[in-house]
Amino acid sequence: MSGKLAGKINSKEIVTKLIFIVIGNLLCSIAFNVFFIPNKLLSGGVGGLGILIQYLTEIPTGISVFLINIPIFVIGSKMIDREFAIYGFISMLVLSLFLTLTRELGSYFIVDDILLGSSFGGIFNGIGMGLMFRQRASQGGFDIIAAILKKKYNVNIGTGLMMANTIIVSLSSLLFGYKSAMYTLISMYIGYTVVDKVQTGLNVKKNIVIVSQTPEKVADAIIKRLHRGVTFLEGLGGYTNENKKVIYCIVTSRETAKLKNIVEKTDPNAFFTVNNVVEVKGRGFKNIGI
Repeated sequence: MSGKLAGKINSKEIVTKLIFIVIGNLLCSIAFNVFFIPNKLLSGGVGGLGILIQYLTEIPTGISVFLINIPIFVIGSKMIDREFAIYGFISMLVLSLFLTLTRELGSYFIVDDILLGSSFGGIFNGIGMGLMFRQRASQGGFDIIAAILKKKYNVNIGTGLMMANTIIVSLSSLLFGYKSAMYTLISMYIGYTVVDKVQTGLNVKKNIVIVSQTPEKVADAIIKRLHRGVTFLEGLGGYTNENKKVIYCIVTSRETAKLKNIVEKTDPNAFFTVNNVVEVKGRGFKNIGI
């Protein structure tokens, strides 16, 4: 690939990331200023701390988020890759800006139902964070902790954030009562569930295991008709005590029905299992982000 073409592709990736950073942070800012703050709800991470500070001191959330994030980025940049840290810093600046610009939005779009506020706030916040995570960007703060958990222990981003943010909700319950904390937990659960859904996408990958009397014929049909690679695993039948070739492959959820049809036509007596796969990396599959 020529340097000129590589430069074009790289520029396109940068622009795409920046667009998703802007869209994602705009959605998160709407969640904060339209749904969370007017209903005295909190959020996770540094954003939640920023809301808490605004409740107590009236310092705008955007300013406190910016100030709290600075030392976190200094520490986090040493534990994660440079690209993630740079885009995270840009994202943090964009979030602080949008939180300030949309501060009065809640007075125009009034949602005075705390359950609706927690639910839709969680959805908006989850979509915003998920879009950024797919582009390997974050808002800094606890997102960096979640990225470290993902990298070292393969913990889902949403699960890692939920674990890390529990302490903030616990502290808030002491100041604002258990009712606000409970609705905040509902919002966080919805938000981080949406994060994982946006990250993995609607087209979930499937892990397929096939045991057939004609494994070479089935594998050849899958390769030619579905254009997916397969792997042969050595197996031993527990009842027959015979050596068997077990077919292993990964497909998208949309390809699963077609694969079933291929197997049934090639070997109607084949044993077939399907399992969801959280993440796939490799040829033929897109990286889902962080």
